[in-house]
Amino acid sequence: MDKTRPASPPSPALLARRAAHWKATQRLTAALLLVWLLTGFLTVFYARELLHLQLFGWPLPFYMAAQGASLVYLAILGCYAWRMRRLDQQCQQCKAEELP
Repeated sequence: MDKTRPASPPSPALLARRAAHWKATQRLTAALLLVWLLTGFLTVFYARELLHLQLFGWPLPFYMAAQGASLVYLAILGCYAWRMRRLDQQCQQCKAEELP
């Protein structure tokens, strides 16, 4: 017969920190999805209206279709990985403080 103690329920403080972590994750994801939408959809949808804008000597819609969108996607991935690592480290520190 196993005589281990059942795990105690998490404290309200830990639950609040987990909820804050989840909220921060949702905000980050929403913001990065908005950036993705702006670069991937709106520049193509409004291509005619944006033709007068130049970026590195090329019309903005052409540049975004050729290279810009790919660079923005890489930046989104890098930003997500960097920020989530920091959020997860903060959450791990909170868990370590909670343990007896």
